[in-house]
Formats: sequence, C-alpha cells, structure tokens
Amino acid sequence: MEMTFENALARLEQVVRELEGGKAPLDTMLALFEEGKNLVDFCEKALTSAEQRVLKVTENGDTVPFENKK
Repeated sequence: MEMTFENALARLEQVVRELEGGKAPLDTMLALFEEGKNLVDFCEKALTSAEQRVLKVTENGDTVPFENKK
C-alpha cells in the first residue's frame, strides 16, 4: 500500500499513543520513536509539496495566506 499523508498521520497518532503509554520495552519504544520521526518527515515533505502546488496555481505566484486579507 502506498503511503499517503492521511495514512502517515493516522499511524503517527497511533505511535504517539503507544509512546505515551510507556508500557513497551525500551527497544520497542526506540523503534516506535524512529518510526514516528520518519512519519513526521514524510508528513512535512507532503505539506511542503502541497504548499508549493498552492503557490504555483495562485495568480502571479503571489502568496495567499489562508486567513482573510484586509
């Protein structure tokens, strides 16, 4: 199955819950931490890519904030 932003975020939430539970052995906790870091990196790249696509399709390349302009 191909990793999507939504899948990565859902898995990251699971990893955080498991880490917060603190009941796993140290080796398992370290593996979960490493997986979580990889998921964060994946999500950051996906968000950066989405931001670049939004900027690309805006008029004249102007940045458009997500809040209302006055």
